[in-house]
Amino acid sequence: MRYLTRSFVLGALGRRKEVEQFVGPITLAGVRGIRWVSVWPWQDGYNVSVHDVQDLDDEHYRDLSVFPPLDPEDEDDTGYGRVIGHVHNPAEALELAERDTGASPDRWVNHGVAGEDYADFVLARRAQHQP
Repeated sequence: MRYLTRSFVLGALGRRKEVEQFVGPITLAGVRGIRWVSVWPWQDGYNVSVHDVQDLDDEHYRDLSVFPPLDPEDEDDTGYGRVIGHVHNPAEALELAERDTGASPDRWVNHGVAGEDYADFVLARRAQHQP
């Protein structure tokens, strides 16, 4: 089972572990990319980051944290993305991420697993375009 139940997501965050989610395709300034979101412990709370990165169109590249940003000027750092908020409660962090980024409540995964959803996305897109 790839996706975490809400209680497992909150448990992971409570243990100071990062969770993430592949949100899907985006286009910025005519450039095709993808969006993924992360919630990670920082100091006395949790940061919520959105990552708008280039779509490498390769199911073998699954470490989304190293994908080049779509707009290097807008990213703090490829791995950390654009921090959109810092809250003290893990449930608030998830609500912020879901409200502001389009993340789904039932598609959160452990850190490092969102790339599996990206690989599935690439393969499904290719299957749609084959004769």
